[in-house]
Amino acid sequence: MLTELSRSRHKALILAGRVAIDGVTIRDPGHRVNAGATIAIDLPPAEDAAIAPESIPLNVVFEDADLIVIDKPAGLVVHPAAGNWTGTLANALVAHCGASLSGVGGVRRPGIVHRLDKDTSGLMVVAKTDRAHHALARQFAEHGRGKALRRGYLAFVWGAPERPRGTIDKPIGRHARMREKMAVRAGGRAAVTHWEVLERYLGRDGAPVASLVACRLETGRTHQIRVHLASIGHPLLGDEVYGGGFKTKANQLAAEAKSALEALGRQALHAYLLVVEHPSQGTNLEFRSELPDDLLRLRHSLGAQGAKT
Repeated sequence: MLTELSRSRHKALILAGRVAIDGVTIRDPGHRVNAGATIAIDLPPAEDAAIAPESIPLNVVFEDADLIVIDKPAGLVVHPAAGNWTGTLANALVAHCGASLSGVGGVRRPGIVHRLDKDTSGLMVVAKTDRAHHALARQFAEHGRGKALRRGYLAFVWGAPERPRGTIDKPIGRHARMREKMAVRAGGRAAVTHWEVLERYLGRDGAPVASLVACRLETGRTHQIRVHLASIGHPLLGDEVYGGGFKTKANQLAAEAKSALEALGRQALHAYLLVVEHPSQGTNLEFRSELPDDLLRLRHSLGAQGAKT
């Protein structure tokens, strides 16, 4: 009946000796309960997170007692890790949300259920309560099957796919030799990306040199869009990891487009659409984000040298 707590949180409280039945402490999560028994739960206040609060400006799209939706800028790391222990989105959220974080797993911290690469911009949803964290995590684990969850991305890619739309269904796992990279490989985790060409841009020779592609994720693997699009011969513009072999294609760009690409300094990927089911209200929440200035500048410069839809 305590729906604000997840099943795992209840289990942790039982194992910690904070649940009693008819006055007797119970430490077995599988203990059978008789009808009419009185259950008492000693719920300790949420502990402060080890993540230090930092005053980092955030573009908050939506916020209530359960969750917060952020339009993340490129360059912001989502969670503290080796090499980035400070200055992350998690640090910013601890400072921004303060006491409204009621505790995820007993710790006053933001419940991050999905991530964007450091250099990918766009929409992210974060849970503020244990219950919301559990509900949102389930939606992402189910990849939206039977739920409202939808995630849409805009990607600028090299070349122009021959077909207007398609689906990439290829497993993704760690690269066999370069462990910091992901790759399409047998034995990897199932990964499905749906794509559609929105615009094609012409190069100096009048042939298509790049395209704007809308992607919809059916799964959420690390670097999924970057790996999948590279696997069909259309890596992202500005992607040094998966599109390094396409650097010479920049010579086919007009001066303005080439300058915009050099100034970009990141992969040209933006999470523009996010639809989730509200964890407590059951309503569908839909959010959209316009292209940030750097990608808007790239789009205009590519279109200026010639485009066709």
